Amino acid sequence: MSKALIEYLSQFLTRQKRDLFNRVLSQRTNYITVVLEDIFHSHNASAVLRSCDCFGIQDVHLVENRHEYDVNPDIALGSSKWLTLHKYNEPGGGSTESALKTLKEKNYRILATLPGEDAVSFEEIDISKGPIALIFGGERSGVSEEVKSMADGFITIPMVGFTESLNISVAAAILLQHFSGQARIQVKGWELCEQYKDALLLRWIKQSVKRVDLIEKDFLRKYGNRQI
Repeated sequence: MSKALIEYLSQFLTRQKRDLFNRVLSQRTNYITVVLEDIFHSHNASAVLRSCDCFGIQDVHLVENRHEYDVNPDIALGSSKWLTLHKYNEPGGGSTESALKTLKEKNYRILATLPGEDAVSFEEIDISKGPIALIFGGERSGVSEEVKSMADGFITIPMVGFTESLNISVAAAILLQHFSGQARIQVKGWELCEQYKDALLLRWIKQSVKRVDLIEKDFLRKYGNRQI
């Protein structure tokens, strides 16, 4: 049914838009995912989302223990609507643990970003050994102790200047460009599965077609009871 609905709704898109959706989908991945833990400044989190879209990272996990994420439209530039956002906001805390347990159950390696000597250079990580979840912590405090206790490893971007750390959005862009590029070269099956692609394509089309609810009702009226 979803493929038939996609085909039906696609006729209300321009050829250029259809081609764009298919091209972007072909480069999307969830082999790499991003976790943002208690990011205070919305412009930083929004800039990370923009980088995720630019480098083809589809899934982003937003942990809201103390700070609730809010999109900054001037920074995100609409990127958030093309991504899949997973929010964790457990009453009384526990959001970090919930997010990381969920990712571990999906066989992600939890890599926390840290400055200093306790972490290895991101370039030492072998992307072919399994999917990774990159965790970025708050602007001042960094990742929580809970993240440190549950992480499978710690990575850093080596510095050679007087400044010891990068802005979170800059660090995320560097890491995402590196790991997404390496995954496309080294990992077989880095792409999204076909079922996920179909679900995303349908969502994107619905976001782009005017009065789509009425058009979908017309589709169901015409074809809903047929075997398609």
